[in-house]
Amino acid sequence: MLVALAWGFIAGASLIIGGLIALNLKISRRTLGIIMGFGSGVLISAIAYELVEEAVQRATGMPVVLGLFAGAFTFFGGDLLIDRFGGSGRKASSGEQAEGNTLPIVLGTVLDGVPESIVLGVSLLDGGVSVAMLSAIFISNLPEAIAGTTGLQAAGWRRGRILALWTAVAVVSALACGVGYQVLDTAAPGTIAFIQAFAAGALLTMLADTMMPEAFEHGGKSVGLWTTLGFCVAFALAQLE
Repeated sequence: MLVALAWGFIAGASLIIGGLIALNLKISRRTLGIIMGFGSGVLISAIAYELVEEAVQRATGMPVVLGLFAGAFTFFGGDLLIDRFGGSGRKASSGEQAEGNTLPIVLGTVLDGVPESIVLGVSLLDGGVSVAMLSAIFISNLPEAIAGTTGLQAAGWRRGRILALWTAVAVVSALACGVGYQVLDTAAPGTIAFIQAFAAGALLTMLADTMMPEAFEHGGKSVGLWTTLGFCVAFALAQLE
């Protein structure tokens, strides 16, 4: 359990690192878009080879299909609800969080991070943490934190408040990873396959809805090349495992 908590916090700690980068360095929007594109490629590879493929190996058929669509609709519905609460600009680097409403920003970031953290805990059930999944979470968190921090700073948030936000989300990620490991330790293969597919569906919807459009908006057409590079790097890590 402690090992799962530690790995979950390590993955979530990239949010804190991204926040520190944004607070101390000037990151251009083009660079941010490239990082987001690379992170998108990494996540796509992890979804395909670390989540869906493993889910199919555990239990083919309905658990995987139901999990994919359950995850997609859960993220879609949760994202709509958070937007109505005022969190639609939570990832924007332009300061759209000017209302200063912390709750939707926290809930939105947790919505993005919890499914992947739970799956990271599930990967420990196979005898060791998935390096490819850990890398995917870590890398994809960086641009989210950089963009979010830049926007929050533009909205007038103080440095300490921003870092406290990312630290809180990292702690939630650690707890989600611990839950994934502890609760699913004795679960049936079909249940674990459903959870993996659920996370895959949620992450795919998140990529299409937020991460990839903003990557293209900021980084331009070259983002496609960086996305392919990210996919190849993550695929290589998966094969090395």
